[in-house]
Amino acid sequence: MSSTADLKDNVLIPSPTAPPTCCSPPPLPPPRPSGAHASSSISPSPPPPTTALSILERDVNRLFKRQNPRKAAGPDTVSPHTLKHCAEQLSPVFTDIFNTSLETCHVPGLHHHPCSQEAQDHRTQCLQARRPLVMKSFERLVLTHLKSLTDPLLDPLQFAYRANRSVDDAVNMALHYILQHLDSPGTYARILFMDFSSAFNTIIPSLLQDKLSQLHVPDSTCKWITDFLSDRKQHVKLGKHVSAFRTISTGSPQGCVLSPLLFSLYTNSCISSHQSVKLLKFADDTTLIGLISGGGESDHLVSWCSQNNLELNALKTVEMVVDFRRNRAPPSPITLCDSPVTIVDSFRFLGSIITQDLKWELNISSITKKAQQRLFFLRQLKKFNLPKTMMVHFYTAIIESILCSSITVWYAAATAKDKGRLQRVICSAERVIGCNLPSLQDLFASRSLKRAKKILVDHTHPGQNLFVPLPSGRRLRSIRTKTSCHTNSFFPSAVGLINRARSPTV
Repeated sequence: MSSTADLKDNVLIPSPTAPPTCCSPPPLPPPRPSGAHASSSISPSPPPPTTALSILERDVNRLFKRQNPRKAAGPDTVSPHTLKHCAEQLSPVFTDIFNTSLETCHVPGLHHHPCSQEAQDHRTQCLQARRPLVMKSFERLVLTHLKSLTDPLLDPLQFAYRANRSVDDAVNMALHYILQHLDSPGTYARILFMDFSSAFNTIIPSLLQDKLSQLHVPDSTCKWITDFLSDRKQHVKLGKHVSAFRTISTGSPQGCVLSPLLFSLYTNSCISSHQSVKLLKFADDTTLIGLISGGGESDHLVSWCSQNNLELNALKTVEMVVDFRRNRAPPSPITLCDSPVTIVDSFRFLGSIITQDLKWELNISSITKKAQQRLFFLRQLKKFNLPKTMMVHFYTAIIESILCSSITVWYAAATAKDKGRLQRVICSAERVIGCNLPSLQDLFASRSLKRAKKILVDHTHPGQNLFVPLPSGRRLRSIRTKTSCHTNSFFPSAVGLINRARSPTV
């Protein structure tokens, strides 16, 4: 990876798209090259669909029967209790309504029920969390259809709102790219943590329709989504003052089932085509990793965002430099939208605190503090003589969940001192409850092994090519590492765990 490469002409270009199927699952993609030369481009997909979306009565019936009868009715005054217990009678009626809406490419009028927004401290907070119940069910049916069409074409480095993806995967892939690069002598990495201003409120329906067409979504579905996002009414309340209603045709509704996927599709063409630059996305959290020289790569990102009505918040965008070289040169400053980007020593990236030396003391200190605070409530339960089983359930849900937060990311690289601090929290809980609890090492091993096995069988996962079987087929090939940081990261550790699990016991 060259440290002086000018990536101006080949960073952040639209991704090549190929048509998906409509009804059958996509075939497994061809093997991708592993290591530093693995490409993040989208693999070829099957032919485009020829039929538009049609809702089946059995799907509506099944969805209605899954309603929670304890929930309140929405703005449409339809209660979940009614839908659940009258599903057989209502399913044929609503199936006809849904299919008529899709055929005419027109969303039912109740969807455009006025939205009330309340301004507080010079900021506007949308209160439309409760959406019409029937419309929400309709959105779920459309969502299932859209996912089946577009999932094979989504950027592999988009980790949000996808099956078998999580924040841990995004952080682990980012660390893998950085550590693999730092294995080469004389190299360093620069990381831009990008921030968008009101990202979900900036979607342009006409631009989204063009992007969906390029993904070979049926034309009628594209037009239905455009109508879904257009001509929504809302007003703003500030104290006792209420503004007049305004019609909005930008952005996606808050609390909408479709909004997360629509935003992922809207930003799907924002990718890196150069091997030395990785663009990781988790919804509107975008991270640019690579050797950034002269600002060329960031300029391309700014240009792409401007063309797609996405506003970069330069004041909240920060940079972190990971440089282990002996003779370090000060990095050249990066400017976004005429504002200099601040260089930080640490950053909370998708819930985990990452520092420029790639150590986890700050992150573990934060976890330890939260877990110790929750021990107080466990001691209070002990005073009320609760049964051990209930206290164990409380510990698992409230304390262990904190201790295991992104444990696959940081545990293997943590120092013995930091691991001891966390284990002492577990020992304190054992004394309070009066029984043995799983150790942190056991929790890490079980969760890492479970996560690695899921990645191993998912051929669309960007980390799947790192699990390469040996010719015997019984074990995996160890990942080559040159530094202890890389050796103790998730993927090399996971390969070791899988190999030990497959080895016969003596």
